[in-house]
Amino acid sequence: MLKTFLTTFWLIFLAELGDKTQLATMSLAAEHGNPWPVFAGAASALVLTSAVGVLAGGALARIIPAAYLHTAAALGFIVIGSLMLLGRF
Repeated sequence: MLKTFLTTFWLIFLAELGDKTQLATMSLAAEHGNPWPVFAGAASALVLTSAVGVLAGGALARIIPAAYLHTAAALGFIVIGSLMLLGRF
C-alpha cells in the first residue's frame, strides 16, 4: 500500500511540475497577491479531479481488464503526442 502511494505521489508530482496548471496557479497567485486562496482552490481542484479519475478508473477496472486500460491509455498518449508534434492539437 505504501509503495502504491509513493508511486502515485511521485508520478503525479513530476507530471504536474511545469505544466499549464502550475503556470496558471503561479499567474493567479501573482495577480491576486494573496497566495493562500489560490493554493486552496488549486489543491481542491486537484483533489476533485483525482477523485473523478480514481472513481472512473475503479469503475472501468470492473468491466475492462487493467491490461486493456493501460494499452488504451498508452495509445491515447501516443495519439495526442503525435498530434501535438504535427501542430494539430
